[in-house]
Amino acid sequence: MRDIVPEALADLLRDQPMSQAKLDFAWRATVGPALARASRVWLEDRILRVETPGPLWAAEIARAGDELVARLARLLGAGVVARLAIH
Repeated sequence: MRDIVPEALADLLRDQPMSQAKLDFAWRATVGPALARASRVWLEDRILRVETPGPLWAAEIARAGDELVARLARLLGAGVVARLAIH
């Protein structure tokens, strides 16, 4: 039962039109509340731009980059985010 709710949520989210609110929600669900509060994201040509408050956060995001893209694909749909660019 526990796995059904996240999958149902992912199905609902993927079906919604892309918006900043949808992206912010998916980012928060992907990285958790602390990292979501410490960063700002926006999408440009399938590149997720991630602004962080400093190099420690940037390093943490870079380290997990491939996994984050995979998790975002589950929520947003395949190919919506091709890669991360960390600023």
